[in-house]
This record gives sequence, C-alpha cells and structure tokens, in this order.
Amino acid sequence: MALLGSKTQGNDAAADERASRRVKRRTYWLCALLLALGSLTHPLVLGGVRPVFLGVQLTWAAAFVLLGTLVGAGWLRNPVSGILAGVVSLTALTVSIQATGGLSSPLYSSFFTVPLFVAVFIPGQRLPVWFAIAGTLVSVVVITWMSGEGLSALVRQSASLVFVMLVSAHGAETFRRLQGAQQSAHLERVEALRQLADSELRRVRAERQRAEVERLVVVGQLAAGVAHEVNNPLAYVTANLRYLEEEWAEGVPADLEDVRRVLEETQQGVTRIQQIITDLRLFSREESGGQESCDVGEALAEAQRLASVRLRSLARVERSVAEGLAQARLTPRHLVQVLVNLLINAADALESSRTNRTAFVMLRARMEGEHVRVEVEDNGPGIPEAVLPRLFEPFFTTKPPGKGTGLGLALCREYVARAGGTLEAENRAEGGARFILRLPAARPASQPPRRDGAAPAPHDAAVEPAAD
Repeated sequence: MALLGSKTQGNDAAADERASRRVKRRTYWLCALLLALGSLTHPLVLGGVRPVFLGVQLTWAAAFVLLGTLVGAGWLRNPVSGILAGVVSLTALTVSIQATGGLSSPLYSSFFTVPLFVAVFIPGQRLPVWFAIAGTLVSVVVITWMSGEGLSALVRQSASLVFVMLVSAHGAETFRRLQGAQQSAHLERVEALRQLADSELRRVRAERQRAEVERLVVVGQLAAGVAHEVNNPLAYVTANLRYLEEEWAEGVPADLEDVRRVLEETQQGVTRIQQIITDLRLFSREESGGQESCDVGEALAEAQRLASVRLRSLARVERSVAEGLAQARLTPRHLVQVLVNLLINAADALESSRTNRTAFVMLRARMEGEHVRVEVEDNGPGIPEAVLPRLFEPFFTTKPPGKGTGLGLALCREYVARAGGTLEAENRAEGGARFILRLPAARPASQPPRRDGAAPAPHDAAVEPAAD
C-alpha cells in the first residue's frame, strides 16, 4: 500500500510539473506577442520610426519565444530561466532607452516595472527577483552616466527605484511562503486521505476475519453433534457390510432381494455421512461473493440440515414456507449463517431446560408487504427480561465460558441491517423465544389468487422429529 501510494504521488507530481511547464511556455510566448505588437505602435509613442528600437524589440520577442520553447521542453528550469528572462529584458530596455533619449526617454519608467514583472511571472523564486533588482540598478547607473548627469540625479533615480525593488522582493517572498503553505496543506490532506484509506482497509479485513471466526465457532459448536450424526449411519453401514461379508462367505446368497435391500440401506448411510460433511465444508468455506439475493426456502432447508446435528436429539423441528415467497436481498451464506446461529441458540436453550413436554423448534417464512418475514421460535425457557435489551450487543453472552463468543447475534443483526432488514427478539406468550427477521424482497412475490379469502398454503413444509 505504501509503495502504491508513493508511486501515485510520483505520477501526480510529474503531471503537475508538465502542466506548469505548459503554462510558463504560454506566458513567454504571450509576452513575445505583446512585444512584437508593441514594436509596431512605437511611432505613435516616439514620434517616428526608430529602426534601432524596432530591431531591439523584435530581438527581445524572438528571445522570449526561444525561452518559452526551452522551458516548455523541460530544458530550462527555475531559477535559470527567470534569470535569463531578466537579463534579456534589462539588456533590451537599456539599449532601447539609451537609443530614445536616455533619462528623458518616454520608456525610462519601464525600468521600475522589471522587478515587478519578474516577481509576478516567476513567483516563489528569490534569485531571479534579486538578479532583476541588481541588474536594474546597474542599468540605471549606466543610463545616468551616459546621459552626463551628476551624482545627485543618480541618487534621486536610484532611491525611487530601490523602493519599487523592495516592494517587489517582499511580494515575491510573501507569495513563496503562501505557496509553500498551500503545498504543505495539500500534502497533509493527501496523507490524511491515504491514512483513512489504510484504516478502512484494515477495518474491512478485521470485520471479515471476525465473521470468519464466528462462522468457524458455529462449526465447532456443531462438531459435537457431528460425531453422533455420523456414528448412527456408520453403525448400520458397518453392520450391513459385516452381514454381506458373512452371506457371501459361503457362496451366492439365496435371497438376493434381501442383499439388494441391505445395499440400499448401506448407500443411504454413506449418502447421509457425505451430506453432513459437505454441508459443514460449504458452511465453513469463505463466501466467494457476487450473489446478492437468495431463495429463503433453500436457506431454511440448508440451515435445518446443518443444525440437525444439534437439534435432532433435542427437539422436533418443523419448517413452513409460504407459497409465492420472493427472494430476499441477502447473500445465501449470510442468511444460512444467521439461521444456524438462531437454531443453535434454540438448541442450547432447550438443552438447558429439559422438561417432560415435547420440545420443538419452528421455522416459518412468509411475505409481509415488501419484506420477507422469517421466524425462528422454540418452546424453551424464553429470554430473561433483563437480557432482552442487551441481547444483540457485541461480546454479551449468558452462556458459560467456552460455550459462546458473544458475537453471534451481533453479527446476525449486522448482516441483516446491511441488507436493509431488521432482526428482533421477543418471548412467546405460550413460553419460549421467537426471533423475527424482516428482509427486503429482491423481487416482487408472485402470489397465486386466493379463494374465499383463504391464506396461501405453504409450498414447502418439513417436519424433523426428535430422536428417541
């Protein structure tokens, strides 16, 4: 990330440098154009055509065209380009003023503008401004001496010029400081944005790792029941294989139909084991992304299969999905993880409050306006009233150490909230707890027409009895 940031800053600096050179080139060429146009109007100012003046002006303009070309190509840089521009300008002005009357020339006041122009057109550079100041003083001394004026005239001219020069130097220095402050502020903003991007990247990574850890915790909680679930089919697979071995030890069995039935039972046991392993592997694998909606009925079935390793020996599990149910705007992996968390919580509650009555867990899904409503309820002890307000807080748990991280329900609500839904908990009037998910529908539900105002019948219903 740091290498990428420095490379990006380097590219930006190079682009700024090229843009700056283009602006300076246009400035030099514009000055050359103004000098050339000014040379054509000099008869109006000087009262006639002055060939020497015309030649000096055109030479001056040509020199600025050359300077602009060299600066634009990157062959001349500050402060050299500024110093050369000042030297060329002062030389041309000195010759022009001397050729048009010296101290009495109408162009003499142009001397006062040279340091100002250098300060304006080459801001932020001390050396060109001080060269322009020194060169202008030298030019004034030369013009005054060649005009035959005395020392008093030289002092008078120099005093006025020094004041203008000091103003020019102060303006150039002030601009340089302001430009430096703006550059520093810009670099600070860029650095702050880079740090913000790094912080956001770290937050996303930490959030992904937290979700992954919680999913693996759920897998760990399911693992205790996996051994029991695998052992059951494994036991009769082993028994059937032993039976077949004994039957075939003495030749081809007489009852081949019985052999076929035993093989079918064996295949069912192997398939059950494969299903358990496949479900756990898919659940623990990181989601590849891309799918933004899911079939709620399929998610309920997958969650029921996954949680059956915990619930089969505890309660009867029922599932009811209304007909014409729309897809929910939530990724399949997140919805399955939310449902498995809720089912494991129900299993823990039922396990901690064993009674003589038949325990059950109910899964329901139906449309509620523009949302898909999913309910997970049980007839366990319910949720204590003191716990309900804090139930979805991160790291809050009522389970003993080693039984929970306190992140499960917090992550469930976060996943649902990101999709624009809600997750709520309440106690059933008959006893037990109920969790209600409301998820935005990804597409309109296609409900069949009702007869006599009857509610649509569920199109997917499953009952998984508790194990004896």
